Order: sequence, then structure tokens, then C-alpha cells
Amino acid sequence: MSDPTSPSPHAGSRPGGRSARIRAAVHRAVEELVADEGGDQLTIPVIAARAGVHATTVYRRWGSVGDLLADVASSRFSGDLVVPDTGSLRGDLERYASDLAKDLGDPDTLALVRATIGTGGGRGAAVCGAERSQTLDAVLARDRARGHEPPSLESATDALLAPLYYRAVFTTVPLGPAWVQGLVSDLLSD
Repeated sequence: MSDPTSPSPHAGSRPGGRSARIRAAVHRAVEELVADEGGDQLTIPVIAARAGVHATTVYRRWGSVGDLLADVASSRFSGDLVVPDTGSLRGDLERYASDLAKDLGDPDTLALVRATIGTGGGRGAAVCGAERSQTLDAVLARDRARGHEPPSLESATDALLAPLYYRAVFTTVPLGPAWVQGLVSDLLSD
């Protein structure tokens, strides 16, 4: 996620104006190219051509493919996971992990995650995990509000986010429901 204290590369742009149309076209081009080609041939000129804008426009707004992918991923992942409320921490964590596994199982989402991490390095990884971490923290905070002592965010991240992302990004092993529930059981048994 971007630093809230730094100005957005799109600050001052009018909603629905030319700037918004260019951003939407470039984001769409990135998503299409990543889905079609896996992100292997992503360059600013290729993205600009697909979006129907001049490469200079893309360079001026994003600076690099890594920054552009981070912006696309941040936009794509922002708010797409709902904080579950099943009435129990186990149920909330199982729903959260299951929803994340389903999202990471989507080929287009997975291609974007892989390209963003591969091109954006640490910043790309941070963008891909930030929203997920915030949602997980909200699940744990809700359980604390219920008067319980849930695991720490660090423990939950190590037990849920890390294996889900590792398996999705670096292997071809499916994120099956039983495996996902096992992650939650392992976290809560400690």
C-alpha cells in the first residue's frame, strides 16, 4: 500500500476526468497483459500501446513497471476481502483463509500477484499482502472485542498468510479447503 503521507501520483486528478480514464486504460492494459502473457514481457512501451496512450504518459505517472504493478495491485486488492463475522474466531479465520485461497486460486489474480512480486520486489510483496494483513488484523481485533485472547497478528500472519501466499505463488499445489482449515486449526491449537 502507498504511504498515506506521500502524495499519490494521481493527486489533484479529477474523478472521471481524463486522468481517471488514462489510469483505467493503463490498469486494464496491465491486467490483460499479465493474464495473457504472465507478465514476462511487461514494459512501459508495451503497456502504453495496449492502453492507447503515449509511453511518456505512463513513465510520467508511474515511473517504472514495478511502480505501475504496485498501483494496479493496490487498486485490485483494496477492499476485495470482507471481514467475516461468523460469531467465532475459528469461523472467522476459516472464512477469511478460504476467501483468500479462492482469490489466490483465480488465475488472473495469481498472475498479477506473481508479476507484482517479481517486478516490484519488496514493495510489490508489501502491496500484495497489506490489505490481507489489515483484514486479518480486523478479524483478530473483533475477537479481542468479544473478550477473548486471539493469537497475535504476527502469529496469524505466519500461520495463515505466509503458507497461503507461498503455496499459491511458488508452487502448483492447490489451496484445498481441508488444507486451509488445517492452517486455522494449527494456529488455534498453539
